[in-house]
Amino acid sequence: MSERINKQQHELAKLIERFAGQDGVHPTPIPSLFFIRESVITEPISRINEPSFCIIVQGEKEVLLAEERFRYGPADYIVASVDLPVTGQVIKASSDAPYLALKLEITPSQILEVLSDSEIRVGPKKNAKRAMFVSKVEPSLLDAVVRLACLLDNPKHIPVLAPLFIKEIFYWVLQGPHGDALEQMAIEGSNTYRIREVIEYIIKNYNTSFRIEVLSEKANMSVASLHRHFKDVTAMSPIQFQKQLRLQEARRLLLSESTDVGDVAFRVGYESQSQFSREYSRMFGFPPREDINRLR
Repeated sequence: MSERINKQQHELAKLIERFAGQDGVHPTPIPSLFFIRESVITEPISRINEPSFCIIVQGEKEVLLAEERFRYGPADYIVASVDLPVTGQVIKASSDAPYLALKLEITPSQILEVLSDSEIRVGPKKNAKRAMFVSKVEPSLLDAVVRLACLLDNPKHIPVLAPLFIKEIFYWVLQGPHGDALEQMAIEGSNTYRIREVIEYIIKNYNTSFRIEVLSEKANMSVASLHRHFKDVTAMSPIQFQKQLRLQEARRLLLSESTDVGDVAFRVGYESQSQFSREYSRMFGFPPREDINRLR
């Protein structure tokens, strides 16, 4: 790692420590910017990863998307260009050297604005790409991230300068080796854009059954094309995607609201409690009751 990048990361680490203070995810006065701190190795946590850019300045993390593992540390950044059900775990952290990261949420309109203002040529007919990728951080990108974070020390400049620095961050990501995976999520008519609309539909209707033909109509694709592009983007089929959503929500409900496994299984869309318990065990490694007792 270059001396310049080391210096930039050291500056960011000090800033995150100062503003985060304790473990957890911390919103900042800059809308869409969050600081994350963990002083211990965490349990694997399953959740929906919304479109975002995340950069680690200390520690390491592993994210599981279907069967794919993304491991990244201080030399890397990770981008999710659509909503994805993932399991994430901080795998390197201690009280002396906590895991420190910065997350910036992404909207399609922000990406479109950068594309329209730049010389980046786009084509809507490109093949869909995986909607999650890890890249090596470049000094130019890190420089924009540092300038954005430093605005927290001068909040009066946030309204004018934060949008400019955020735009610059996305510009450098789009210039990177996986930039086309991000640009495609914003271009109306692209395969990724159409899959994104199907993903939004499944998330809204995760607890109801759907026919694959209905999804292919929404995407304006054949059933075969939908399956192929959906897997290209998410690493799973539409049914597997829905199953992950159901099981994630079931775990959340069991932890926060109800301990009745049958009731929760029904609420998230299962008709058979035994099937629910089997699939829950497969995803989380323990049957529902045992898993919840362990987490508590």
